[in-house]
Amino acid sequence: MSTRIVVTGTDTGIGKTVFSAALAGALDGFYWKPIQSGLDEETDSQTVMKLSGLSADRVLGEAYRLRTPASPHLAAEIDGVTIDHQNLKIPETERPLVVEGAGGLLVPLTRSITYIDLMARWRVPVVLCARTTLGTINHSLLSIEALRARGVAMLGIAFIGEENVESERIITEMGKVRRLGRLPHLAPLTCDTLREAFAGAFNIDGLKASA
Repeated sequence: MSTRIVVTGTDTGIGKTVFSAALAGALDGFYWKPIQSGLDEETDSQTVMKLSGLSADRVLGEAYRLRTPASPHLAAEIDGVTIDHQNLKIPETERPLVVEGAGGLLVPLTRSITYIDLMARWRVPVVLCARTTLGTINHSLLSIEALRARGVAMLGIAFIGEENVESERIITEMGKVRRLGRLPHLAPLTCDTLREAFAGAFNIDGLKASA
């Protein structure tokens, strides 16, 4: 079976889509976003297609495309869609697959299940993306604790943003989690600048071996 990695985050809007694009591109693999909420602006799949360097066929179609930009459970209700979480199964691919969640771990998919429940059922290792700004210590340690409580394997934590040595150190030490690297904010953000920054900050062979 090909390498499969779930990318999640401590919060929404922290850069996990950009990280997912870089990871999928570095793996020369596939990308899948199970549920997309909000269609008026560029979707996460479209962002990944633009930044990863992957061909369009490597970016798999979402299982659910919800027009309302909200938590999946609410977006589905507003759009009149029923999310059948039992049938949200990770696709089989001939190359590595990066699966990106929505928001944080406890974002509801329905009124009875959250994303972390789905991850526990999938039994696929997770990369936790965390920002480096104020408040990240609490959010990161809570997320690590939640993953461990549900038996979800962690490949490690990927920091996103400007360097914050002490925050990164205390999170990895207290959380007893592997620091995978730090992806800085990029300007300009292009496929080329992202590829170069990711290659300089992360050991892709080590990630593949751990997954």
